[in-house]
Amino acid sequence: MASFNTSKQLKEEFVSNLTGSSFSKIWALLSIVPISMVLRHLTSSFRPIDCYATDKSLKKDDDLIGAPKNLSAYFATLIVDFLFILIPMTLFFTILADWAYIGSFLGFMLFFAAAAAKRFGSPPDLEHRIHSIRSFLTSYRVSTMLITCFCILAVDFRIFPRENAKTETYGTGLMDLGVGSFVFANAIVSRQARNIQSMNWKSALKSTGPLILLGFGRIASTTGVDYQVHVGEYGVHWNFFFTLAAVSILTSIINIRPKYCGILGSVILIGYQSWLIRGLNVYLLSNERGTDIISQNKEGIFSIFGYWGLYLVGVQLGHYIFVGNNSQSASRSNKAAFIKTWLLGILTGLLTLLLDRHIERVSRRMCNLTYVTWIASLNLQLIGGFMLTDYIPGSKISALEEAFNRNLLASFVLANIFTGLVNLTTDTLSTSTISAIFLLLGYTFCVSMIIGIADFYGIRLKFW
Repeated sequence: MASFNTSKQLKEEFVSNLTGSSFSKIWALLSIVPISMVLRHLTSSFRPIDCYATDKSLKKDDDLIGAPKNLSAYFATLIVDFLFILIPMTLFFTILADWAYIGSFLGFMLFFAAAAAKRFGSPPDLEHRIHSIRSFLTSYRVSTMLITCFCILAVDFRIFPRENAKTETYGTGLMDLGVGSFVFANAIVSRQARNIQSMNWKSALKSTGPLILLGFGRIASTTGVDYQVHVGEYGVHWNFFFTLAAVSILTSIINIRPKYCGILGSVILIGYQSWLIRGLNVYLLSNERGTDIISQNKEGIFSIFGYWGLYLVGVQLGHYIFVGNNSQSASRSNKAAFIKTWLLGILTGLLTLLLDRHIERVSRRMCNLTYVTWIASLNLQLIGGFMLTDYIPGSKISALEEAFNRNLLASFVLANIFTGLVNLTTDTLSTSTISAIFLLLGYTFCVSMIIGIADFYGIRLKFW
C-alpha cells in the first residue's frame, strides 16, 4: 500500500535527538506573545470599531474589547487582533528567533512607554477601574494555546529553530512547555480550585469520553495515513489526549479539598522523582521496548504521575492565589493575587535551578519534578505579566482571546487537523523561507478566523 507521507522518516529524524535551549532564551521568546497581547489591550479605547459594541456584550464582561453587532465588523476586529498578536509571534518564533532578547527588551520598553502615556492621558473615570481576575486568566490561557497551536506546525519547517523543538531526553525547548502548561492552566481554573464540588468517577469518565475518543481518533488517523509520530514523546500508541483523560479520572477518584491538593501532589511528585533517580529514568529514556502495552507506551503511562502531581499542585495554587481573597475588595484582592503570583513564580524558578543542578535535569519526556517546577514557575510569571494591566486604565482583552478561551480544546483539535493536512500536502523540509512564512501565517489566520466565527455564532465545544 502506497504511503500518504513519503517524507515520514525524514520528518521524524528532523524532530529527534534535540537538546533544547537555555532557560533565559525560552523566557525571552515566551514573553513576545503576552507583550503583543497586552499592547493590543492598550489600543482598545482608541479603536473606532468599538462604537459597534452592544450593551449586552459590555455588561457581560467589561474587560472585553467590544464585540461588534455584525459579522463584517467582528471579522475586522479579528484581523486587527491577528496583526497585533500572531504576526509578531510568527516572526520571532522563526526568522527573528536570534533577536529574541532584543525583541523582548524592545517590547517591554514599548509596553511601559504606551502604558505610561495611557495612564497619564486617561480620563479620571478610567484611572481607578479594576480588572477582573478572569480577564488575566483568560489572556494567560489563550497565550499558551496560541503558542502551542503555532508550534505544532512550525516545528516541521526548517525556519523553526531546532533548539525550540521538544527535547529528546533532558533539557528545555519552547515546545516542551506545551502539555505541562495546558495541564497547569486547566488546574488553576478547575472546579476543584474554585472549591466547587467535584464530579464522581462515573461522571468524570463520561465527561472525559470525548478526550478518549480523540485519543483513539488520533491513533487511527496517524496510522491510516502513515503520519510521522515521534515515539519518544509518549510511546507507540499514547498521546496528549490520553494524558488529559487520565489526569481527570485520577483526580475524580481521589477527591480531596483544594487546600490539601498541593500536599498530595507534592507527595506524588517526590515519590515519583525518587523512583526515577533509583533507575526508572534509565528505563524510560532507553530505546528498548517490549511487546506489552506498558512497555510500548512507557513514557506516556509513567509520566501520568508527574502530570497528575502538577495538576494537583496547580489546583491548590489556583485556590490560594485567586479564590482565597474573595472576602476582600476587588482592588485589595488583585493586589494580593499579584504579589502571591510573582513571589511563587520566583520561588519555583529558584527551586527549578536547584533541582536542575543537584537532583535531575528538566525532562518533559518523564515529567519529572524539575519539569513540574519549571512549568509552574514560567506559567505563574506569565500570569503575573498579564496582571500588570491592572495598573493600566482602560485596557481590555481582545475579541480573539475571548473566542479562543471559549473553545480552547477545540482550537487545539482544529490546529492538529490543519497541521496534518499541511504535512500531507506539502514537503515542509524543502519549503523556502518565504513560502514557509506565508504558509504559517495562512495557517494561523485560518485557525483564528474559524474559531472567531464559531464564537460569533455561539458554537461551544468544551468538555474538560
